[in-house]
Amino acid sequence: MKSDRTTPKDIDSYIAGFPEDIQALLKKLRKVIHESAPGATECIKYQIPTFLFHGNLVHFAAFKKHIGFYPTRSGTEKFKSDSSDYDCSKGTIRFPLDKPIPFKLVSKIVAFRVRETLAKKK
Repeated sequence: MKSDRTTPKDIDSYIAGFPEDIQALLKKLRKVIHESAPGATECIKYQIPTFLFHGNLVHFAAFKKHIGFYPTRSGTEKFKSDSSDYDCSKGTIRFPLDKPIPFKLVSKIVAFRVRETLAKKK
């Protein structure tokens, strides 16, 4: 969807590079991640929005026909049955733009990743 492949300086500039309807989805996704992972910090890694919480927590990216959500392999495997309506692969869930994004599922996955990260830290 983005025509230039330069790395954005932050998530705001990443989101600003998309049409308004996509921006609204990305802003909502960002908000849900923050609400589900208090204390997570934002950055750009791999040219996409990334949330850090004692290491990589989750990433997301917008494409022509979907929004990719990257909660690592453990996040996709733990919620395999909940995300069966979506195209999934190792570490990736693709939310098509012509369907509502399951923000409650995203919240559950992010909260799981926070718990998982904290357990690994101990």
